[in-house]
Amino acid sequence: MNKRTKEIIEALKEEYPDAKCELNYATPFQLLVATIMSAQTTDVKVNEITKTLFKEYPDLDSFLSLSQSELENKIKKIGLYRNKAKNILTMCHQLKEHFDGEVPTTLEALISLAGVGRKTANVVLSNAFHVPAIAVDTHVFRVSNRIGLAKAKDVLETEKQLQSIANKEDWNLLHHLLIFHGRRCCNARKPNCAHCKIQQHCNFYKE
Repeated sequence: MNKRTKEIIEALKEEYPDAKCELNYATPFQLLVATIMSAQTTDVKVNEITKTLFKEYPDLDSFLSLSQSELENKIKKIGLYRNKAKNILTMCHQLKEHFDGEVPTTLEALISLAGVGRKTANVVLSNAFHVPAIAVDTHVFRVSNRIGLAKAKDVLETEKQLQSIANKEDWNLLHHLLIFHGRRCCNARKPNCAHCKIQQHCNFYKE
């Protein structure tokens, strides 16, 4: 890891000592469901729904008792709820049929599940199983390319570039730091450069 990357990570650690996954969950299964639900929706909104949902339906078997219309009804406050309900229930059947009811612990197996792309798989791997992974969401993509930690046109290339510049043991924390920075300072439309702790390292600020 070069000096600049190290200094950026250290500054962000200092700024966001509480950086972590903001989805509430008690098990890998709950995290998987919550992450599928979180696409194009805020974590706050997902947590509002899962607070009740996970109390009533805490595990795979209880989810399998739900019909699609029942699940739709329970999650309809979030965007794309019909599609998400369908994917979640299909994913539940896949876990039961192909993985003995357990959430798999490899990227390849996770992305074979309905509604699970690389980002969702990496969120589950890093948070539920502590496997080194970088989940590239809109914040990670925007912030890392804006700062100049990455120079990529898509999320996969961004993920690869971030993996190549950061130590493996920092991967899990790095994506949380970038998410926190994106949510709290480096906004999409109007980044708060004046209060940014890493402005001296930022390509966007220098321009």
